[in-house]
Amino acid sequence: MQPNQQDPRIQKMFSGDRIWAFGAVAVLWSIYGFVFWKLSANPGAEPVLTALAISGGLVLLFCTASIVAMIKHYAEDKEHIYGLDIHYLDEMKKARG
Repeated sequence: MQPNQQDPRIQKMFSGDRIWAFGAVAVLWSIYGFVFWKLSANPGAEPVLTALAISGGLVLLFCTASIVAMIKHYAEDKEHIYGLDIHYLDEMKKARG
């Protein structure tokens, strides 16, 4: 393969991983939002809401930042990361016949 040509399967695999990663972050944000919403309806839950807002906010911040960093790294090095997967998938297909 030419140096500037990229296997289209690499972009497809990267796109799928990116969708799943951001989907997982969206689910995490939704869960925290739901818990915060349900707890806010309870009288006397202010200390719990404060603790949830601080700790949950930090968890959301760091999880989101780590997923964004992971996707950025994958985008920069996707030919190597996904190229290995594709190589071994092709080898398995050859071995099966």
